[in-house]
Amino acid sequence: MNQSALRRPALLIIDMQLGLFNGSDKPYEGDRVLKNINQLIKRARGANAPIFAARHTGPRGTPIEPGSPLSQLVPQLDVDVKRDLIFDKTRPCCFFGTSLGERLAEAGTSELVIVGMKTQYCIDATCRTAADMGLRPVLIADAHTCMDTRVLPARAIIEHHNATLDGSFVTLASAANYEF
Repeated sequence: MNQSALRRPALLIIDMQLGLFNGSDKPYEGDRVLKNINQLIKRARGANAPIFAARHTGPRGTPIEPGSPLSQLVPQLDVDVKRDLIFDKTRPCCFFGTSLGERLAEAGTSELVIVGMKTQYCIDATCRTAADMGLRPVLIADAHTCMDTRVLPARAIIEHHNATLDGSFVTLASAANYEF
């Protein structure tokens, strides 16, 4: 069996939602990241790779409670609610308290392509857990983002995580070069 037959990728889009993407603190190069994610969605569809989109939600009564406007995916994101699996999570890791692991297993996924927000929280936690679960996580280096913090600018956070996660936890790829 050739290597491409063993490689069964899926795309995971994390927290590309109104409350984060369009909040008062703007994500670093958000428009470029969104464009790169949409390119990956198009390629995943062309290859019939499953697409999953996670939304971070909070408790009832908070601005990001389930179903609230701020918890909804940004409308510019090319997900298809009838075709793609959109799910809510309450923790940084997309696997904790969700059916993501089971859904990936049902789809026969071996390689998980990870994109979205926020680099130092949900992207980091999900990359590390995916590797621990025996998946081959691929972090798209130019398709995840975050905001500046009091300590570090977003660009430095993204570069640091790309360097830290690469090799030990993920394989890095660029949006332009990744093929499903």
